[in-house]
Amino acid sequence: MTAILFDLDGTLTDPKIGITTCIQYAIAQLGMEPPATDELLWCIGPPLSASFAKLLDTEVKALINQAISLYRDRFSTIGLFENELYPEIPEVIVSMRAEGYQTYVATSKPYIYAKRIIEHFQLSALFDGIYGSELDGTRSMKGELIRHVLQTENLDAKATVMIGDRCHDVIGAKQNQVFVIGVTYGYGSIEELKKHGADVIAHSPKDILPLISLKS
Repeated sequence: MTAILFDLDGTLTDPKIGITTCIQYAIAQLGMEPPATDELLWCIGPPLSASFAKLLDTEVKALINQAISLYRDRFSTIGLFENELYPEIPEVIVSMRAEGYQTYVATSKPYIYAKRIIEHFQLSALFDGIYGSELDGTRSMKGELIRHVLQTENLDAKATVMIGDRCHDVIGAKQNQVFVIGVTYGYGSIEELKKHGADVIAHSPKDILPLISLKS
């Protein structure tokens, strides 16, 4: 193994307050009663368009796009900083890089937000690249995003590891023949991760590097 791809939400940082509050804001602005915070945890991970389609029970693109626009009104100024770094993450990445691994962020979140979050937590120097979707939804599907990272960085899929907490991370990695470490300290259950084919499971950030070393 030579390269490690990290999901952002639920893997590097805990974005619970920011994401759920911005979803509640968007739904309220549309004149509807938003769900409680704990009823929105499933929205952490999937593309926003899919979450709002389900929340609003609609396939009308104009309404979904309006909700996303309202969400971003708050997220771009306040929500992206309502976020916490998981304990041990910086130390774990420092150790990975000391052992010679290349490290990247691969998130469905728009790149412009992902970059600001990584900078906010002073992690920029720990990554060889930060990859996310475009605001128009391009590369919001994890398989498409991972393929883009592999091609852009000229990485060997069979020597690459994807680390994430939701089924979308696992599915996207498997579509590209990439080894997957599912993490349970985020927002996906061990059942969800195993069901979709995670190769191994890490229960804390410090569990990740030994699992990569075993695979290597």
